Amino acid sequence: MKINRLQKVFAASGGLVLALLFAAALGQAHYKAELLGPEGHYFNSNAVRIHYTDEGVGAPVLLVHGLAFAANLEWRRSGLIDALLAQHYRVIALDNRGHGRSAKPHDPEAYGAEMAEDLDRLLDHLELPRALVVGYSMGGFITLKFVVTHPERVISAAVCGAGWNEPTPENLAFSEAVAEAFERGEAGPLPQRLGMQARFASFIESLGVRAFLTWFNDPLALAAVARGSRGLGVTDTQLRANTVPVLTVIGENDGLLPEAQALHERMANHQLVILPGKNHMNTDSSKVFRANIEEFLRQYAQAS
Repeated sequence: MKINRLQKVFAASGGLVLALLFAAALGQAHYKAELLGPEGHYFNSNAVRIHYTDEGVGAPVLLVHGLAFAANLEWRRSGLIDALLAQHYRVIALDNRGHGRSAKPHDPEAYGAEMAEDLDRLLDHLELPRALVVGYSMGGFITLKFVVTHPERVISAAVCGAGWNEPTPENLAFSEAVAEAFERGEAGPLPQRLGMQARFASFIESLGVRAFLTWFNDPLALAAVARGSRGLGVTDTQLRANTVPVLTVIGENDGLLPEAQALHERMANHQLVILPGKNHMNTDSSKVFRANIEEFLRQYAQAS
């Protein structure tokens, strides 16, 4: 009798556990869909399926998001997409390969320069000869590579939260250390490089970072992105020969500020704006960042 009762209790509790797990899975799926945003369109970029949204009518603005984010999370939730649509721009925002709704190869050779080529192929796909381009963090490095490799496709470029550094052994070792951390579901040395030494110190915050890297992202794809990042390198000669108007907006507490200053010292036709009190994690969502981007776009929108 007792055994039968225990079996019934276990069966009931087991059903409850399964129901709770199912509800949690549905909740996670719903929240992830919210972060990914509305589904748009896809195109094939050298055998990699790339997702993008294309909204509005006017001068085309191509938005390029940062590492471990997605276009919706970077640009729509910060309000930039809606602001640009209200100002009558055509706003195109892609999920970089390895991110969001786009395909996520695990081969480092699929990243690096290929991420800049995705911008060129997307403009071809949309039959747009040129665009205004805005990138932040990793998206800034991708935009910078695009500027020097395809200047004829760029009206102006905002290379924000990013800069220039040489491919030294130390920088290559840093990329490998970040890749290995991503494979473990950890941020590794990346927060410190971005000037956020204490941000992820607590146990709860570390759990949050792990959940974001492993639930919202594919950690093996992110590791491949880190290893392939050396392919985004540009040379001093290329920077000095630049003819495209380029703006960098970066926070004064951003760990990449020295790299932004190095870019400003070398790149022709470059403006540098340093935002007081801002860091790498809160610059792109700030009103002052958006105001600088909107003013820069207005200067060159007619050229489209």
